[in-house]
Amino acid sequence: MKMSEYNRDQWEALLMVRHCLEGLPASETRRLRATVGPYLEFRSEVSRFQKEFLFEICTQACFSTRHSACCNRDGIATFFADVVINALLSSGEDLTFLEQPWRMILVVSSVSTSARKACLWRLKPIVCEMFLCDRAKETVLGKDKNLSDRWEGLLRDEKQFTWPDKPILFDDLEQLFLQAGLKSSLMYCHLSPGLLRVKAQSSRKG
Repeated sequence: MKMSEYNRDQWEALLMVRHCLEGLPASETRRLRATVGPYLEFRSEVSRFQKEFLFEICTQACFSTRHSACCNRDGIATFFADVVINALLSSGEDLTFLEQPWRMILVVSSVSTSARKACLWRLKPIVCEMFLCDRAKETVLGKDKNLSDRWEGLLRDEKQFTWPDKPILFDDLEQLFLQAGLKSSLMYCHLSPGLLRVKAQSSRKG
């Protein structure tokens, strides 16, 4: 199966990250895992919200009917930090399995009662986690202001890790690998014109 440029970027980033992490002292790997701890707590909170309020509608609307095209199209932005965190949470066997090039295409390979079980990532990219289609928004959030407010709060919390108007985890993880002499096209905090403008504007305000 021929990889697109999009999939190749993910694959190359994964190889890069795994090679770098394997060369780190155990103490540094433990420090990195501790660093991502608050982010994992946030992801757990999002997961609980989705399981309680969105699981049924998302399963019916997309996964049971095979209507979802999200996981197999070249349109999901994968941050370099997504790759790093996935690698930190994965076993060597997990990474070897995922490193086979054709598996870097994020596909929902079979009908499942759980999208998480079908995804090949140990922790799926943040863009996947936070995406809600219009049907889900209207059916669930549109009918309950309290739930809508809670979801908006989660979206604000997400920016504490991904929006570089201040020091954030995703930017820090990119910087760590840049300092090691590595570079990936997925390092959006350092390469995206839009995110660089956010940084510049924040710096001027500071």
